[in-house]
Amino acid sequence: MNRNQITLDQLPVGRKANVTMLTSDGTTRRRMLDLGVVGGTEIEPLYRSPSGNPVAYLIRGAVIALRSDVSKKIVVSVS
Repeated sequence: MNRNQITLDQLPVGRKANVTMLTSDGTTRRRMLDLGVVGGTEIEPLYRSPSGNPVAYLIRGAVIALRSDVSKKIVVSVS
């Protein structure tokens, strides 16, 4: 990973980033691809639950909640 790349679970609420790659495989990878989480997709964390897991993300106009074990497998590029 470059220094401007982090995993999605590290992205602060309100900060936008673009997907660089998925490191997951199997059904989790397929689900992310079906939701539109592909290279170049802009993602913004909107809300964190009180416990910090899951987090609601704005992805392609839809609000989708992801657990931290899934968001750790999505690498994003921040500017």
